[in-house]
Amino acid sequence: MGTGKFCVTVAHAKDNEDLATLGFVVANAAVGSAQDTMVFLSSEGARLAAKGYADDIHEEGFAPIKELIENFVAAEGKLYVCAPCAKKRGFGEEDLIDGATIVGGAKLVEFLADGTPSVSY
Repeated sequence: MGTGKFCVTVAHAKDNEDLATLGFVVANAAVGSAQDTMVFLSSEGARLAAKGYADDIHEEGFAPIKELIENFVAAEGKLYVCAPCAKKRGFGEEDLIDGATIVGGAKLVEFLADGTPSVSY
């Protein structure tokens, strides 16, 4: 019996556009399968939540990452950004795209504590 939840951690952005894109492809598949889905953006992946940053990322063979992120948020997926990761990269809540929220690691632990499946990109 599953938890009905799914977590995708994305730790890449322009440093590995392929992995960043794949993370959101999987997240959209999960939320589209009626899973309560969280994307946790950590390390370089935190940059994907900054306004304008992801606008020019378009990995060949996939939808543009901006579109993937917008679709995920529109489907009521949870988009969380690692607080220390955002701070290290110099941005705060006012710099985020719609639907993104800065959270501490405790939010990730809380979401996963019941055995929720998780994948990382």
